Amino acid sequence: MSAAEALAAQAAATEDAQAAMVNELATLKAQNADLADQFLRAKAEAENARRRAEDEISKARKFAVESFAESLLAVADSLEAGLAIQEATREQLREGSEATLKQLKSALERHKVLEIAPAAATRFDPHQHQAISMVPAAQEPNTVVAVLQKGYLIADRVLRPALVTVAAPK
Repeated sequence: MSAAEALAAQAAATEDAQAAMVNELATLKAQNADLADQFLRAKAEAENARRRAEDEISKARKFAVESFAESLLAVADSLEAGLAIQEATREQLREGSEATLKQLKSALERHKVLEIAPAAATRFDPHQHQAISMVPAAQEPNTVVAVLQKGYLIADRVLRPALVTVAAPK
């Protein structure tokens, strides 16, 4: 092989290598553009999902009490009807008040608002009870003597602790 042929072969090989690099560069640019497009689409989709979630949370907050308020409307109606009676007897007022209280308790229970009213001699629970005072008693120390005000739970979370008096240590 002559020097000219060797140079020609070397030039052809260089051209082939350059062509291969140009093709590879074009392929990599196309892949890069495709990946950039996929990234932008994924980013936009994530942003849309975030916006939809924020809208749903906003609506949930806005209308969260709607069902609870609807259940209290019957209680309000009963109170208004009772007050509309001008010549009600004591017994009628008592009966109406008891029925209205029953409606209210039923509405609270439907929405998982439950009473905390510990029985006497129940162990004091600082997570559900608030001790107002300690009194000498003939029962175990740190047990409930009396409930001064009922507490309430909402879905296993204390809404208001029960106010109690507790037996003092002897």
